[in-house]
Amino acid sequence: MQLSLPPKVTDRAFAQLAQINADGTTKALRVAVEGGGCSGFQYEIKLEEVASDDDIILEKDGQTVLIDKVSLPFLENAVIDYTQELIGARFVIENPNATSSCGCGTSFSM
Repeated sequence: MQLSLPPKVTDRAFAQLAQINADGTTKALRVAVEGGGCSGFQYEIKLEEVASDDDIILEKDGQTVLIDKVSLPFLENAVIDYTQELIGARFVIENPNATSSCGCGTSFSM
């Protein structure tokens, strides 16, 4: 069985997570892939306080990103970033494995 490589988390994403935690909290960013959405799969991005036993943990400067082992193959070689645009600011995933995606940016197919 081939092991999946974890996605890369940009410095900008880690910096935004540090800003979220600037009040002294220690929340991690959870990135997961679930079935559903208008293209077949969708990203779930949320803050969590505790990692699960089987999580892949990506850390930098005291900030943590969590990815469950089921989602890992879908996120291989992806980039987790943070963007600020006129329509708002959000964490985004640039996923080379996605063959198409929805306009919302959270739904994709493989």
